[in-house]
Amino acid sequence: MDRTESTSHTGFHAGSFSARDETRVAAEAARRRVRIMSATLYPALAHPEPVAPPAARLALKPYGASRGLLDGAWWPRSRDLLSELPALTDALDSLWGRITRIAVNPEYWPVIPRKVSANGHVVKVGWFTPEIDPHKLLLLSYGTGRWDLLIIPPETGAESAARLMAAASDHDSPPLTASALIAADEARHGVAAMAVPEQSGPPSRLIVGK
Repeated sequence: MDRTESTSHTGFHAGSFSARDETRVAAEAARRRVRIMSATLYPALAHPEPVAPPAARLALKPYGASRGLLDGAWWPRSRDLLSELPALTDALDSLWGRITRIAVNPEYWPVIPRKVSANGHVVKVGWFTPEIDPHKLLLLSYGTGRWDLLIIPPETGAESAARLMAAASDHDSPPLTASALIAADEARHGVAAMAVPEQSGPPSRLIVGK
């Protein structure tokens, strides 16, 4: 093909688009650029990472220390056993062996679940009165043993809680019951370690779950 034919072929294609067509193509290209920019300016929001529950607040006697009446202290954040017990058993399973049963006195607990899920297994929960001190938690590990923890009321101030945790976990601590230890701290420092809500009638002993 000579130069003349080549030029004529090129001129044919160029001439097949009118000025109106060129304007339409340019406008469509501009709209595509705007859509791309919009997608870039407004990216999808990332999903928030799950937040791990807070660890249990515990103080335990040193391994091999004389146990006495208490093996340590637990300071729960609320009176909701269904929420509080899983973190406690998670912390103790690796120290004392798998916790299988827990018992409390129902005086200060509005609801007592029959069982809780913790660390991949189920822990049965029960209550006894007057066999268990109202400020004590009893834990059993099948084939390993039994442990007793002072329950520091959730409403306790940080300074009082620190004193009680230190006293309950001291290997030389006096042989006081859980309630006696709280009463002794209140008498010595003049600060009440608890603020129990007023109740009408006998304490609740609601059992939930199966």
